[in-house]
Amino acid sequence: MSQFVKGMELCRNFFNDCAKAIIEDEFPDLKYSAGLIGYGSDVLGYDDAVSTDHMWGPRFYLFLSKEDISEKNYIFSVLSENLPYTYKGYSVNFTEPDPNDCGVQHPEFIKAGTVNPLIFIQTFDDYLNDQLGTSDLNHIKPYEWLAISEHRLLSLVSGQFFVDGLHCTEIISKIKYYPRDVKLYLISSNWENISSEQAFVKRCGECGDEIGSRICERLMRLCFLYRDTYAPYSKWLGTAFSKLDIDDTIKQEIYGALSANNLSEREKRIVKAQSLVADLHNASGLTQFVDYQIENYFGRDIKVIFADKFAETTAQQLVGTVFENTPLIGSLSQIGGVSSIFDSIVDKEKYFKQIKELYLL
Repeated sequence: MSQFVKGMELCRNFFNDCAKAIIEDEFPDLKYSAGLIGYGSDVLGYDDAVSTDHMWGPRFYLFLSKEDISEKNYIFSVLSENLPYTYKGYSVNFTEPDPNDCGVQHPEFIKAGTVNPLIFIQTFDDYLNDQLGTSDLNHIKPYEWLAISEHRLLSLVSGQFFVDGLHCTEIISKIKYYPRDVKLYLISSNWENISSEQAFVKRCGECGDEIGSRICERLMRLCFLYRDTYAPYSKWLGTAFSKLDIDDTIKQEIYGALSANNLSEREKRIVKAQSLVADLHNASGLTQFVDYQIENYFGRDIKVIFADKFAETTAQQLVGTVFENTPLIGSLSQIGGVSSIFDSIVDKEKYFKQIKELYLL
């Protein structure tokens, strides 16, 4: 095996070196888009050698128009018959989807016969319906934004198209980030959650609950929101946070809080991190300036910035929107495993209706 190559680079070169000529020689009038988008650590740039054992390798999505999708099977067979067995030391052939493992496919080296490449052929509308529950990206309803996996949104906007005859990049740009009202609702919700938990750092620590005392995820998610960047699911949250375009001091205080074994040091660092994110809020211009200071929590020897001020001030910006009377509970992406839950939902239209009812309770 040759030296590890990042998946995005591998797939781009594989398409350009091997697949593009086959498609354009055999189907010269075909209008299509092709690229790497959606699932996979390679789309986010987080893949490494461990990633190569399944659903990783020389691969791409091929999107066809509605007029040409009937040629899907024939196009796949032409590619299967003409693609090489390996590329840059990696197998181009893959096993059939494993029905006992969510359809996972593994690279499988062969020396004869046709290859079974990891190439997915769809219309872009069908792909978006599978991924988001809708292909009409101009009319995603506010509550639907809260129900869609944030990681799924990230995986779509992080992809690259190697050829884009169907203008998929332009379509995807419509979900580049949350609409303003949705963003404000999520910011307000995160501050509300921090407000509810702000005394727990000291209180949990005093009770011997070291795990409960390390409360930083809400702050991290706020940083993504202020930088108009979708946050990935838990596997990559810390990795993405380390690369986020924010003041390194915020990261250092959060890292220090998580690693501190001394309760006093942990409280000091978390409160400092909260104040720095508060400064980030005030610098954003999303609301009027919110005055704060580090002070005792209702007379107790617990330091806080009273984060509810930020929740309330941001919520004032939601007056007159659909979120005006919505409880500040955030999005479903703050619930562990929502990405896999979303994958398993067949009737997404019914799901979105139920979500709206949940937020209106």
